Amino acid sequence: MTDQPAELTNGDLARIFHEIGDILELQGELVFKTVAYHRAADAIGRSPVDLVSAYRSGTVPRIPGVGKAISDKLTELATTGRLRLLDRLRTEIPASLVELLQIPGLGPKTVRQLHQELGIESLDGLSEAAKTGRLRTVRGMSERTEALVLEGLARLADRPPTRMQLDQAEELLTAVMTALAKVPGVRSIESAGSFRRRRESIGDLDLLGETNEPGPLMAAFTSLGMVDRVINRGAQKSAVRLIRGPQVDLMAMPPEAAGTYRIHFTGSKEHNVRLRAMARDRGWSLSEKGFLRLGDDGEPLTGDAAELRTFATEAEAYAFLGLPFVEPELREDTGEIEAALAGTLPRLIELGDLRGDLHSHSDWSDGHQPLEVMIEAARRHGYAYQVLTDHSQSLAIARGLNPARVAEQARAIAALNARFEAEEAAGTAPPETPPGGFRLLHGCELEVRADGMLDYEDDLLARFDVVVASVHVGRRQPRAQLTQRTLAAIRSPHVDVIAHPSGRKIGQRPDLDLDWDRVYTEAAQTGTALEMNGSPPRLDLAVERARRAVGLGCLLAIDSDAHDIHELDYLDWGISQARRAWVGPESVVNTRSREDLLAWARGKPARL
Repeated sequence: MTDQPAELTNGDLARIFHEIGDILELQGELVFKTVAYHRAADAIGRSPVDLVSAYRSGTVPRIPGVGKAISDKLTELATTGRLRLLDRLRTEIPASLVELLQIPGLGPKTVRQLHQELGIESLDGLSEAAKTGRLRTVRGMSERTEALVLEGLARLADRPPTRMQLDQAEELLTAVMTALAKVPGVRSIESAGSFRRRRESIGDLDLLGETNEPGPLMAAFTSLGMVDRVINRGAQKSAVRLIRGPQVDLMAMPPEAAGTYRIHFTGSKEHNVRLRAMARDRGWSLSEKGFLRLGDDGEPLTGDAAELRTFATEAEAYAFLGLPFVEPELREDTGEIEAALAGTLPRLIELGDLRGDLHSHSDWSDGHQPLEVMIEAARRHGYAYQVLTDHSQSLAIARGLNPARVAEQARAIAALNARFEAEEAAGTAPPETPPGGFRLLHGCELEVRADGMLDYEDDLLARFDVVVASVHVGRRQPRAQLTQRTLAAIRSPHVDVIAHPSGRKIGQRPDLDLDWDRVYTEAAQTGTALEMNGSPPRLDLAVERARRAVGLGCLLAIDSDAHDIHELDYLDWGISQARRAWVGPESVVNTRSREDLLAWARGKPARL
């Protein structure tokens, strides 16, 4: 008699395929195969369809990222409750070993060796072996290795909780919101918290659900396939942890009172404290539920005297405090309350203000798409121009262009622009094409070499439409030397933009040690723009630096630094950080028309 197959949920299936990916990584399998299993696991966890039931009934749904090989394994799991591949892999390597890969210097091969020779299966086991001197008994290990392992374990223990990039947070939020938007009675599902304020990295995720029937919403939320654990489930608020993901909190809010909920669950702690103090000064207690009238003793009135004021929109709730609407990105208590009271809140830049993108790459250097593919995608964004800025010659790792290849690329760009002009004249250009047409501008990402010299001669630089310069090598040089290299680029009459000025990668690579006030002063004097790079790992300049730079008279450029067609959308993240920095369109060079941009780049009076 055959055992009844286990009733597996989508969450169970997702965990299984993540485990397979982990074990394959430890076995040294090709990266694309391990990534395929993890991507399939993510898609399975987010699927709105009960996959086991679907596979058993023969109505196999289409799941993004799931090909025939993984679909066959889903069939096996659905019909038998087991997977022979996983059973075999578990006998070979425990998935718990994946934790050991978090220690710097321990790759899959070394972890396998430690497991095979010492039986190590966990971080605790690794720590014990290092402390007792057992690690050095393994070939290739030494007392120094043990010290490094213990140092790595200590850092891991002290490491702050993992934070997500903005695009990673958006992907998870979109998956959850898409699933919950279909729940009956739900009017809207929207993000709140630090993601809505567009902080540069995100910890936990916050959602608001607008509904008069929170019960079905909470039930659907806590039973999503991508949920690993339900932290709590209440009538109005629930919290879960996603599989291999963050905590997500969901609050239900009644439509007629949603304004104060949005304010409460979006603003920083400091911003909300200021609002509550303002409310109390006016005789009210402010919470997410609305404004409660206070008595003479400072406590909310009760009984027949109780009074609760609610508002459907944030603008109405702010107006009740005598304030104009404060944009979510500004709700950090960094002067927005004072500016609101004084009527001096800035008009923040919007994505629609940009006329083009000054920093992008193709497969001529380290981009992932052919030039024609990148530019066809770019001109469908409705911009008047896109600047191609492939790397210069000394950055060999990025296949930087020598002068001969620069000339060849210039001819390719001229041919594309001739085609664009002909299509515009014939009326066959993409419908997004703006009045005046779209043109590809020839630029470069000019390396500022370790010796402080620029990577191309002046006569070659003069041929480019726009030049962005950057520091990639020699990052550990002393502050004075790094600053002089950056200033050399700023002072060049041919350099228009300093790309990702600090060179940071959030949580991965620290900022360059620069004398920032000197950088701001020189950039303001020469009219050289400092970039706000929209790539989520960078978001460079940081908000605090961008705000100070603009305050000192600097111009900014907001760019995507796209290396693939989907990365062209990184402009939106750059815009979000500029808004957090109180930047208006007048401070951003790529809000200018193509003609004005080129005049600025050529050093004509419009630049200064």
